[in-house]
Amino acid sequence: MNANIQSLLYDADERYLKSGEIGALKSYTSSLSQRLETYELLRDQETTIFQPIANQLLASFPDQQHDLERSLKNWLAVLRYCTMAMLLNNSEFLERRLLEWLTDIVRVHRTQAIDTALYEGLEKQIPQILADNQYSLLQPFLAQAAASLLVTDNLAQLSK
Repeated sequence: MNANIQSLLYDADERYLKSGEIGALKSYTSSLSQRLETYELLRDQETTIFQPIANQLLASFPDQQHDLERSLKNWLAVLRYCTMAMLLNNSEFLERRLLEWLTDIVRVHRTQAIDTALYEGLEKQIPQILADNQYSLLQPFLAQAAASLLVTDNLAQLSK
């Protein structure tokens, strides 16, 4: 559950909610059905989203089979966690449950080019599956993941 909404519900044990709090609760609950519909669509279309990306990656990086498999698994997890974060409307969920540990793993394996191509593929494929309003629900969480995972760092320079 969204931490802000959970806090509002706990506050309601002691008093009635204020107008602004009711507005926040209404906003969250009114978008919940659309978030759930988007979640289900992404869940059901996961193969449709990832197969063309995997095919393109195999063509672009033919000698990196092991890295491709690892990156695909990582980004499958990213999409799954992004959809759950979208459903909960909670970016902290994504940060704490996935990005805190996956970011280090991605950097250690140095699959920046593959991961970037994979993310770009997701940016092309997902809008073909989702309506604009649905994509706008998911996109902030994908951008959050990309900002964390695709950050260029100086690891390559440090190892020289």
